[in-house]
Amino acid sequence: MIEKDTVRLLRECDAGIKMGVASIDEVLDNVSDEKFKKYLMNCKEEHIKLENEVELSLDRYQDEGKEAGVMAKTMSWMKTNARLVMDESDHTIADIMIDGCHMGIKSLNRYLNQYEAADEDSKEIAKKLIHIEEELASEMFQYL
Repeated sequence: MIEKDTVRLLRECDAGIKMGVASIDEVLDNVSDEKFKKYLMNCKEEHIKLENEVELSLDRYQDEGKEAGVMAKTMSWMKTNARLVMDESDHTIADIMIDGCHMGIKSLNRYLNQYEAADEDSKEIAKKLIHIEEELASEMFQYL
């Protein structure tokens, strides 16, 4: 049970990180404030570092990880681009990022509860990702 929950939790972290990186990539070219853009690029790097940690953990279980769902990625892309067509401002981008962070935080906490038999290392990875998302959302409020 521990191994199954560990792998499942790591897969969800993997998918969440990939979704976060894709979301940042999607808005980055539209950010006008250089400080804002630099913060997003740094946050993307944090996600990538954590992704490497997840991949190493999944490798120990001979697991390939998990991509974000096609439907979730498509819906995110459509929502983001529709909002940016109407208003390409940093305010809109910050709002989009906050919404994405909150969805990620909610999902990750649900997975932590659902896969409670996961090992402590994978739980720590999930908590690190939650912390990164919380910090990102908090930082975005200044751009609203």
